[in-house]
Amino acid sequence: MEFYHAIVLGLVEGLTEFLPISSTAHLLMASHFLEIDTDDLLFKNFAVVVQLGSILALLVLFWGRFSSGSAFWVKILVAFLPTGALGFLFSNLIESLLSPNVIAYPLILGGIVFIIIEITHRGKQYTTSCFEMITFKQAFIIGFFQSLAMIPGVSRSGATIIGGLLLGFDRKTATEFSFLLAFPTMVIASGYSILKHHDFFTIDYVGNLSIGIFVAFVTALVAMKALLGFIAHFNFVPFGIYRILIGVVFLFSF
Repeated sequence: MEFYHAIVLGLVEGLTEFLPISSTAHLLMASHFLEIDTDDLLFKNFAVVVQLGSILALLVLFWGRFSSGSAFWVKILVAFLPTGALGFLFSNLIESLLSPNVIAYPLILGGIVFIIIEITHRGKQYTTSCFEMITFKQAFIIGFFQSLAMIPGVSRSGATIIGGLLLGFDRKTATEFSFLLAFPTMVIASGYSILKHHDFFTIDYVGNLSIGIFVAFVTALVAMKALLGFIAHFNFVPFGIYRILIGVVFLFSF
C-alpha cells in the first residue's frame, strides 16, 4: 500500500463513517479505483484500524459527553450489547458477505426507508429530544438496529439513526446517539484487528496507517459538524436518494 492510498482511504473513512451512507461501500469503491486488492488482509486490516482517526475525532467533539458520568456509559454499553453478542457469534459469516452485490441491496433499501420515514413523519412531534431522555429500553432497541449494520452496505450510522427516528427521537438526538454508540463498536473492532494482525505492523505499514488515521481524524471532525449543521435545517431525504444512486452504481458497475 502506497502513502497516497493511505491518504485517500483515510479521507473516505473520515467523511463517510458518521454519515448514513455506508463507509464500507465507499472504502470498497475507493479501493476499486485505486486498484487495491480488497481480498488482501493488509487492506482489510487497514480499513478497520484507520477508524481510530474517526474515534479520536468523536472523543474531541463529544469529550464533555464522554466524561459526564456512569449513566452515559451504561446507556452506551446497553446499546452495544446486541452488536457485541451477534458480532462475536457471526464474525466469520459477516466477513464472507463483503461483496459489491451484497452491498448494493442494503444501500438501496436503506435509502428507500429513509425517504419513507421522512415522508410519513412529516410534521411529527418527536418525544425524545436529548440524550438524557433516552431510556435503557430505547438504547437496547437501537442496539439491535446497529447490529443490522454487520451486513455490509447497511451503514451503522444509517441503521441507528433510522432506529432513533422510529422510536421518536428528533433528528439531532438520533444522530448524536448514533455518533456516540460508534465508540465501543469501533474501539473493539480496531483493537481486535490490531491483535489479530499484529505481524502486519512493519515500519512502512505503521507510517501509512498513521497518515490514514490523521486524515480520517480531520475529515471525521468536519463530517460530524457538517451533518449536525445540515439536519438542523434539512431532513435525511437527500441521503436516501444518494444511497439509492450509489447502490445502483454498485449493482451495475462492480
